[in-house]
Amino acid sequence: MSKSSLIISEWFHLYSNDVYNYLVYYTGSMDVEDLVQEVFIKVIKGLKSYKGESSPKTWIFSIARNVAIDDARKRNKKKKLSFDEQMITSDGETPEKIFLQNEAKQSLYTAIQMLKSNYREVIILRGIKEMSVSETAEILNWKEEKVRSTYSRALKSLRKLQGGDLDDEL
Repeated sequence: MSKSSLIISEWFHLYSNDVYNYLVYYTGSMDVEDLVQEVFIKVIKGLKSYKGESSPKTWIFSIARNVAIDDARKRNKKKKLSFDEQMITSDGETPEKIFLQNEAKQSLYTAIQMLKSNYREVIILRGIKEMSVSETAEILNWKEEKVRSTYSRALKSLRKLQGGDLDDEL
């Protein structure tokens, strides 16, 4: 196995779940496997141009963001997130608790999809994927101050959409 194949395998192992979750939030759809595959195909094709100036994670998330934007343009309409069994983690929890958790998640996903795109992007990267300000700035190609202020405004907007009940979820 070549060195680049080992690198790609390692990156896929490290970041594919994060990329998958990012794309779920970004697109509002659970059906993003093809997009994840497209991201890593672009990673393979772009490996020679990767200069190491950023971390592999931020580089891959930049690619994922561009793939999601391209996909949204192709579809040219919003999709509603469908909830399915994958969102339930029933480690001995009661059905009532699982139901309430899923209702809260669905409400959060719906509210995120209602945000304007730059708010949605910063909420997903900072609040959900827990990336640093500098990582988020690099992925979005923004200054760090813009990340901070946009994130603050996005949280306020999301709180309004959620009726002020956001603290437990982000």
